[in-house]
Amino acid sequence: MKYFFIACVLSSFIYPQQIKISVVNIKENKTTLYSLKGEKISIVDSIFSSTGGRFTYQPKDILHNGIYRLTFDNKWIDFIYDGSDIELSTDVNNILDSLKIIASESNKLFYAFLKISKSYKTKTELLLLILARYPKEDNYYKTTKDRLTQLQNEYVEFVNVTAQKKPQSFIAKYIKSAQLPVVDNAVQQQQSYLKSHALDNVDFNNSSLINSDVFTNKTIEYLTYFRNPQLPLELLEKEFMVAVDSILNGAKVNQLVYQHITEYLIDGFKKFGFDKVLDYIVENYVIKDDLCLDVKTEGLIKRRIDQAKFLKIGNIVPNIIISDLWGKQIELNKITAEKTLIVFYASWCPHCQELLPKLNELYKNQIEKKLEVLAISLDTKKEDWLNFIKTNCPDFINVSDQKGWDGKASAEYFIYATPTMFLVDREGKIIGKPMTIDEL
Repeated sequence: MKYFFIACVLSSFIYPQQIKISVVNIKENKTTLYSLKGEKISIVDSIFSSTGGRFTYQPKDILHNGIYRLTFDNKWIDFIYDGSDIELSTDVNNILDSLKIIASESNKLFYAFLKISKSYKTKTELLLLILARYPKEDNYYKTTKDRLTQLQNEYVEFVNVTAQKKPQSFIAKYIKSAQLPVVDNAVQQQQSYLKSHALDNVDFNNSSLINSDVFTNKTIEYLTYFRNPQLPLELLEKEFMVAVDSILNGAKVNQLVYQHITEYLIDGFKKFGFDKVLDYIVENYVIKDDLCLDVKTEGLIKRRIDQAKFLKIGNIVPNIIISDLWGKQIELNKITAEKTLIVFYASWCPHCQELLPKLNELYKNQIEKKLEVLAISLDTKKEDWLNFIKTNCPDFINVSDQKGWDGKASAEYFIYATPTMFLVDREGKIIGKPMTIDEL
């Protein structure tokens, strides 16, 4: 059995703080210390074993208060650092169940809170299910209701009394904001109540809590109250927009927290493909309040934001000079039609495969030709582009530089998705940004 003693010595101007973490059965002789900001982790340093399996860490700078993560053997342990000594021990094969907190009142509270919250959530959900279906006149209904009340009182006692002996401490503030909502059983419409009050205890004005998971956890928890798998996508997105308004309007009291939560929402809705919610956040919060997001949100998200900022309806679009099928240079500013539809697409895009043939029919069936279509392919292989044109859109002005997302036109129009359409007048002023044939 291997037994390592990990000691990270943290210095301050007052006295040196120590983090001692003993891990039984560890295999590696290296650990890595990270700091947390929501779901993002940032490396602080690597710690290598010295003689006798002792890890000693001397930071170059004073660490901020917050949640930190120590990783080893592809596993990890999270802990609260608040400037006080920390001593923990655990077994790598069963980290949480074998965890012992020898020193650090903050971490005793932290892990007690995690345990009581998990137990409270599991038990109350079951009890509420019974109360919703059990006959009220039965004695067991009263017994169940009394047990629910007892659990709620115990939970509130821990959050508001046990955890608040040092109310200005990081852990006290963390628990106050991270607590689960407690709903009186007498409330008839519990889901509606949660939508209105689940964020009441979150201290959005405390920017130090960014250095934890509290804001991201409360955000995802709140969004679940609006999630309904039975709703069609369009209505579900509208529900999420309502939730976004509550979260972000609450977060506006502190610019750093506001920015932190906005970045998290953008990353999340992007990951799950809720494009309309993403656009809603960009239009109504990022652009409106001129939020400066983290550089890590660049790439396609940055293009989405820049497109909404710089290519609004009424703006003049950049000129496009690009080669057609025969290598002839086509220039947007020399197209003389009353209106021009600029379409960015790609042959491999399913929505493009559906849209472009319909658009071609609409174009062909004009009684009086007032609309020209400049179709810009983001394909990188000429053969794929040519084959797509023959089948789907032979009648357009078809152009491509075969550079994909890296092409000049794609960059100047901040293209982040296909298909993307801009309807412009003779002067190149945007008069519409349709997403479908019906909108066009």
